[in-house]
Amino acid sequence: MRRHSVNRPPTPDAGDEQEKELTVQEKINIKLIESGEKERLMNLLRERLIECGWKDEMKAICRAFIKKKGRNNVTVDDLVHLITPKGRATVPDSVKAELLQRIWAFLNANAI
Repeated sequence: MRRHSVNRPPTPDAGDEQEKELTVQEKINIKLIESGEKERLMNLLRERLIECGWKDEMKAICRAFIKKKGRNNVTVDDLVHLITPKGRATVPDSVKAELLQRIWAFLNANAI
């Protein structure tokens, strides 16, 4: 039996099925990462969310929840579960539109 590294997936055996084809989403994600565009988009998103007050709003919701439940009774998972739906729902449409426009421009420029 072959041992597998913890840091990478096991190498398929010669008899294994042919590796599955990457999806379009996976190909786009790889291109975004390789070009550095994903990091630029993430930085832009952070900036826009700070500018519009979204980050402060989410922070206030978390603080209120912690105050209500008690500091020692709240886990990070509790906060993630609380904030994720509200956070996604309250991202301003203008921020979503700007990011979408940037992604489309990247896709067009890279013929994906």
